[in-house]
Amino acid sequence: MIRIATRASELALWQARRVQALLTSVGERSELVTVTTQGDADQRPFAEMGGFGFFTKAVQEAVLRGEADVAVHSYKDLPSERTPGLVLAAVPERADPRDVLLVAPDAYDDGAGPVALAVGARVGTSAARRRAQLLALRPDLALADLRGNVPTRVDKLRRGDYEAVVLAKAGLDRLSIDLTGLVAHVLEPSHFMPAPAQGALAVETTARFERVVRLIDYPAARRVVTAERELMARFDAGCQLELGAMAVVERDGVRLSAWYAGRRAEAWSVDPVQAAARVFETLNRSAPTSVHAAQTQPGGPG
Repeated sequence: MIRIATRASELALWQARRVQALLTSVGERSELVTVTTQGDADQRPFAEMGGFGFFTKAVQEAVLRGEADVAVHSYKDLPSERTPGLVLAAVPERADPRDVLLVAPDAYDDGAGPVALAVGARVGTSAARRRAQLLALRPDLALADLRGNVPTRVDKLRRGDYEAVVLAKAGLDRLSIDLTGLVAHVLEPSHFMPAPAQGALAVETTARFERVVRLIDYPAARRVVTAERELMARFDAGCQLELGAMAVVERDGVRLSAWYAGRRAEAWSVDPVQAAARVFETLNRSAPTSVHAAQTQPGGPG
């Protein structure tokens, strides 16, 4: 029996159950072990929270302490530096990586460009990447911190705390969230880049279970996510990173596109790591200050 450590939010449980189903398909029985993380217990804005791994560290520690055998994460929540004693054994199939702008009908303006909002609309998001891109496209918007799981964030929009919120499409799709009465405006990567590895899951384990967990790995998903995460690992940032990145399989290689501090770059390579290196070189060449490889913390769920 493989014990799967997971957060207890609805989305995290969906993700863990998906991993359960994949393990069942290769003949392995499993059970869930729920864990409370710093990000669950502390509802301050991310910028005020010290450290890293808000939504992942406690789940990893449950495996390292022997309380579970496998850790399941939203891949975008994992810090870039690997945790000693754990191996990233599987990246299952990836969902749609794009962001969605959920809007109250009175604040929706289809003629306002890629961010289809009325002038001065109040938008909820706590992710540094989303905030930076929104302000770059629409400096008139009023941005406000938004915490909570996916259903909670949608509820806050419905009750009028915000006129719009930005969420990952993958979370909305996986939970089949009822969006009746709201406008769901998909933000295309050509204008608004998702977080590195958004829509992907990361399954970590110890050497003992590595062989069996690798049976549920999707090489195509791992390949594109590797390019995005390799780029992320090259940046030096604080609590959150204002980086958007998305890779796609193109011909026999990977094309990686990215947004950082108002600049865009893209590169193609047969090797995902090389694609990341080329994009980083372009972004770094035009950056006002140098950027270096370091541990980074991307942002919260949704």
